[in-house]
Amino acid sequence: MQILLAIIIVPSFAFVGIGSYKSFGDDANTIAKIDGKPLTQQEFDNAVRTQLDSYRQRLGAQFDQKMFDTPEFKQNILDQLVAERAVAAEVNHAHLSVSDAQLQKVIKEQFGGEGAFDMERYKTILAAQGMTPTMFDQRMRRDMTLQQLGNAIQSTGFAPRAVAKALSDIGAQEREVQELLLPVADFVPQVKITDDMVKAYYDKNSKFFEVPEQAKIEYVVFNSDAVMSQVAVTDADVAAYYAANQPAFSTPESRRAAHIQVALKKGASAAEVAAAKAKADAIVAELRKNPGDFAKVAKAKSDDPVSGEQGGDLGIVSKGSLPAASVEAAVMKLKQGEISDPVQSDFGFHILTVTELKPAVVKPLDAVKTEVAEALKKQKAAKKYSEMAEAFTNTVYEQSDSLKPVADKLGLKIETAANVSRTPSPMAGQAPYNNAKFLAALFSNESISSKRNTEAVETAPSTLVAGRIVEFKPATKRPLAEVDAAIRQRVTMEEAAKLAAKAGAEKLAAFKKSGDATGFGAAKLVSRSKPEGVNGLAMQEIMKADTAKLPAYVGVDVPGMGYGVYRIGKVQQPAVQDEARRKSEAEQINNIVAQQEMYDYIELLKQKAKVKILKPIAKTTVVEVK
Repeated sequence: MQILLAIIIVPSFAFVGIGSYKSFGDDANTIAKIDGKPLTQQEFDNAVRTQLDSYRQRLGAQFDQKMFDTPEFKQNILDQLVAERAVAAEVNHAHLSVSDAQLQKVIKEQFGGEGAFDMERYKTILAAQGMTPTMFDQRMRRDMTLQQLGNAIQSTGFAPRAVAKALSDIGAQEREVQELLLPVADFVPQVKITDDMVKAYYDKNSKFFEVPEQAKIEYVVFNSDAVMSQVAVTDADVAAYYAANQPAFSTPESRRAAHIQVALKKGASAAEVAAAKAKADAIVAELRKNPGDFAKVAKAKSDDPVSGEQGGDLGIVSKGSLPAASVEAAVMKLKQGEISDPVQSDFGFHILTVTELKPAVVKPLDAVKTEVAEALKKQKAAKKYSEMAEAFTNTVYEQSDSLKPVADKLGLKIETAANVSRTPSPMAGQAPYNNAKFLAALFSNESISSKRNTEAVETAPSTLVAGRIVEFKPATKRPLAEVDAAIRQRVTMEEAAKLAAKAGAEKLAAFKKSGDATGFGAAKLVSRSKPEGVNGLAMQEIMKADTAKLPAYVGVDVPGMGYGVYRIGKVQQPAVQDEARRKSEAEQINNIVAQQEMYDYIELLKQKAKVKILKPIAKTTVVEVK
């Protein structure tokens, strides 16, 4: 239930950046309007692509885009986008915001924590994702604001204790049960199988007796490993790369600073400024006599309550990390333990010191030589891959009746595989040819009839496979004589199961009339979490049986075993309650209620935003993702 509600109710806020919310254009490509602003076809396509990419990464070789090419899948994405925009509109109208301090704290936590935050590393990571710190700040600020709104609404949802208790009671309920099993084997002697019955089963279930088409194949694999083996890197290449990329092998200087603030209100008079400056000068004089007392003095005299409690600590200071440029510049000039003169900013005067200073360190070439050589080799291989991939594809096509020219030209090895079928096989595991797209090409009519090469098929990132059929065996049906014994055994068990079910139903009807317990086994106390050896199908029927009148009886056809009749003599709650379980269940129930609150709230916001669907999903054209 929670998973279902999470999928339906909670917008992901991950498909399209909220940052684009204000930049929409009003054109004919609009598929919906929310709060008067358009949701464009391109944004919808991007959302579909993002979701498909996510499934592709999770499912790997099992991914099949056709599974997701459904109106329901697309409608779900559209609903989430509309919900996202409606919530974002409410955030804007309500002027919700996140402070700089909150934002800075969350970002530092995401990138190593207060003490380990590295501004240069932070920028490098963002750059790899095509973002600047400003762009990331905006996105994080909006996401945090949306989270504030969501938390505020969901915190209002709760289930009454009586409801939570009732649901927990149902889950914990115990039932005293006796079992009477009529085994299938007991009815086998009564079954008489005729040749006509065997033939009828054979004809009706012919697909069970098919031997699928199979082929012996040859194939070649072209991937990045094949390219890497043909790429060489010299010592001169390594030295040149090292010299040109010194920052990559350097650890920048790290400064941890502390400050004592003498606050000044905005628009302070000259007299107030002078007084504050005098106070700051006095603190400087005091600290220069006893620099080791900086933390003590900060706690006692700093007007910054947050850092003051921490001895004035500002954490690691790097370019752009402090709101006041003058303070940052002063920190960068100090030696470790040095006390600065008072530095003025918009917040007042600051007395600064550097509590920890780690100088920049450059790794020597010998220490990174292997790392550089590997990186260079990958760079060269990436460039060479596209050239060789084109040659691979062209040669496969031009020399269509043999793979040998392909292997010889690119230095590849021809592999063989026997008993290959049209569909991927678990037995083949991660074999390069065990790919649905490649097998479809391999078992095409042209490939089977002429034994020509397939096209170069991409079976994984940077992996191309081409193959051809050497020998082909069409699908056949095993003769009746070959499977006669197996069919007789199967039909015998089916007929015996029917007789067991018939006898069991008769006993069940008689027990319901008499309330008798004759023939049943010993009583056992079962619950949903403790079946005590009772079959799962039988447990389902036992736990949902009407127990208004006891004893109650249920009959269950248990596949492979026979027919079971179950007598329920008592219904009760456990003598010892599992309080931890009940608490967990109560929390789950409250979560479900909270999610429903959020769902209802979003529906209200959609009405408030006057959502208009201009192009219903059935008429929406979605880009095909290759």
